[in-house]
Amino acid sequence: MNARDAIKLSIDTGNMISMMYLEDMSDKELMHRPCPGCNHINWQIGHLIVSDHGMGNTLTSGSMPELPAGFEAKYSKETAAIDDPSKFCTKAELLAVYKAQRDAALAALAKTSEADFDKATGVDYAPTVGAMFSLLGSHWLMHCGQWAVVRRELGRKPIF
Repeated sequence: MNARDAIKLSIDTGNMISMMYLEDMSDKELMHRPCPGCNHINWQIGHLIVSDHGMGNTLTSGSMPELPAGFEAKYSKETAAIDDPSKFCTKAELLAVYKAQRDAALAALAKTSEADFDKATGVDYAPTVGAMFSLLGSHWLMHCGQWAVVRRELGRKPIF
């Protein structure tokens, strides 16, 4: 296994686990907050998509498809406290945007040479190209921990 394969495995694992947590959740359930001040899952998914888009374009300028008009504004820090579902995308819309972004990121990964994984990004939280590509999987996993709590509060059995 080379670095590209290992990074792709990490991204794919993040995808698999995330989609398992989201698979049976409704739009209404994605708006549930486990406690005051916590972000609902709908907002978190949008945040993750915006992050993926930014990281992908940092790695390879212009490689990511444009986000839908107004998407970044819907999922900014300023909107995290909003509980009105009409102000956000539906689960189906979110997952369609996610898939387009993820497909583009994987295409960029496939074109990245082994030597390029050590190149600096200039970003403190992901200082190399390899670290930033890897974050495309692990960032989603970070949020899955929060989703597990919401699922249990909603009466779901553990997935893992």
